Amino acid sequence: MKDILPKQVRTLIEELSKLPGIGPKSASRLVFYLLSRPKVRINDLGEAVLRLKDDLKKCSLCFNITDSELCPICDDESRNKNLIMVVETALDVIALEKSREYLGVYHILGGVIKPIEGIGPDELHIRELLDRIKKNDRIEEIIIATNPNLEGEATAMYLAKKIADLDEKMGKKILVTRIARGLPVGADLEYADEVTLSRAIEGRREFN
Repeated sequence: MKDILPKQVRTLIEELSKLPGIGPKSASRLVFYLLSRPKVRINDLGEAVLRLKDDLKKCSLCFNITDSELCPICDDESRNKNLIMVVETALDVIALEKSREYLGVYHILGGVIKPIEGIGPDELHIRELLDRIKKNDRIEEIIIATNPNLEGEATAMYLAKKIADLDEKMGKKILVTRIARGLPVGADLEYADEVTLSRAIEGRREFN
């Protein structure tokens, strides 16, 4: 049977369906919503998408998304630079900042260790984290905030071991903690509410 939708409508539905969390039905609703809007609004959206990656880069220190050398958090002198929270993605930073509980800085790994998918430690920003620790002998605590799932826990254990090895070489002890209370097993940080994240930060425990 011949498709009743014009090609450009079908194409946009197919492209939107490829986005995470958006299936064919949601994509169809979005496309028909856009069709109901004035053309100038659609042009504004299209321009925003086209320019999305223009002038964007990764923070040279924490690997957050920014349009300058340092992200606003790393560049903020009021933040505690001796307290580093390690997260998987920039979305985790956004979620954690909403809790208003954390006043340190971040380090974004860019994912977690997934051997089946060919993602090992060398594909993440782990070496850069260890370099940050080496360069700042005043670091007091590393908070590991990877998601509480199988890959997140495996990555957390790997990081704790690497930091412990570094401690031995440097002749000092850095407190390594893991966010815990408030986050159920299998949950993702980006979907947790502010209160849950605040409790998870408050209830962090030493990693051992």
